[in-house]
Amino acid sequence: MPVPVLLVTGFLGAGKTTVVNHLLAHAEGRRIAAVVNDFGAINIDAELIAGASDGVVSLANGCICCTLEGDLLRTLATLLRRDPKPEYIVIETSGVADPADIVRNLMDPVILREAPLETVLCVMDATTPPAALDDALHRSQLRVADIVALSKLDLADEGAGGRMREAIRAQRVPAVVVDAPHGEIPSALLFPATVHRAPARRESGPRRPAEQRFETLSWTSDQPISLPRLQQAIGRLAPKLARAKGLFETVEQPGRQMVFQFAAGRATLAPGEAGLAVGDATALPRARIVFIAELGVLSKAELDGIMETCVGSVKL
Repeated sequence: MPVPVLLVTGFLGAGKTTVVNHLLAHAEGRRIAAVVNDFGAINIDAELIAGASDGVVSLANGCICCTLEGDLLRTLATLLRRDPKPEYIVIETSGVADPADIVRNLMDPVILREAPLETVLCVMDATTPPAALDDALHRSQLRVADIVALSKLDLADEGAGGRMREAIRAQRVPAVVVDAPHGEIPSALLFPATVHRAPARRESGPRRPAEQRFETLSWTSDQPISLPRLQQAIGRLAPKLARAKGLFETVEQPGRQMVFQFAAGRATLAPGEAGLAVGDATALPRARIVFIAELGVLSKAELDGIMETCVGSVKL
């Protein structure tokens, strides 16, 4: 029996992980395998989704989460050999990945027969300026989508959703556009009612030269972070950042893991789930943060110099 694939794409910080989290938390008896393909040396997304950092995590509701190790086709082949086999596979792409290339890989005859690409979902931040859709990567992510989900409507002004829908229509995208409050999307839109049918091919569009546009800089520390100092540091780094994600212990709340997110100029901080490991317990650093910036905009030396001011033992 074929295992349908849902491909989740979208720009940096659009809310893809929130969508995948919601799908796993509301599986409704489905055995879902989630493949996380994060951009960066530290796979923070896998920890947010599964509450652990190892390669494969089994969840209580029958779902599993795995990190993408090696090439995508090998990872899918490994999932298809599991017993019991998943009923659906969700692949979360990197925010800087051209989904057309991934669609092309999924058209491999063997994978197409065993794991047909069912739906491409593009998550779009409703606060994104409509002019940003002229960006080549945004256009590529929209062009392959069957469904566009508008996220972060609660952070947008009243007319943002309507403006974004008009901007999407202006791109002549045939996808269905839906609201996705807190990552919620009706499962009937994403998963087929039956999988007893022949897989269908789809066109991925012309191959375009790969563009190295972003780079990832990782920062870790064996000491907890001071929150006021972190606020100052992010204020200095914000103009140069496209995205940042991290897990760390704080001076103010020792022994408790915090989840840090930065996207679209907004920073958020929330307590980690109970299963998220603290550095001392797992030999992991107490602080680990991934920063994504345009190539050449932020040097590792500058990043390290600013972030070291956050460490509790440093005197400002």
